[in-house]
Amino acid sequence: MVEWRTRAIRGATTVSENTVEAMQESVMELLDELEKRNQLHPSDIISITFTVTQDLDAIFPAAIARQRPHWDTVAMLDVQQMHVEGSLERCIRFLVHAYLPASGSVSHIYLRHAQKLRPDWVVPLAHRD
Repeated sequence: MVEWRTRAIRGATTVSENTVEAMQESVMELLDELEKRNQLHPSDIISITFTVTQDLDAIFPAAIARQRPHWDTVAMLDVQQMHVEGSLERCIRFLVHAYLPASGSVSHIYLRHAQKLRPDWVVPLAHRD
């Protein structure tokens, strides 16, 4: 029998510009990697909090996530990241709480320019067909 426990997963990405299309591309890529690397199904997610830097206001990341299969019932919240002078621009972060097998490891997802935030957690993107 698999023992499950509540785990927290961090992640972040950046957006090329403040447009709906650019934000959709970055959020979808981030969530694709979250699901794949953690073998996570949305039904295992307790909640997800997205933060965005003050220069992103074209769309809510949660609105993008809700378009994904099975994500429409996940509890999500969007908030603005605290502004610190010189911090990474056009950045979307998340904090996910999910049920995962206790014996497994967690893969935190840092993509694009957000790799600078946690270089110790960066894993190259898998080749896409």
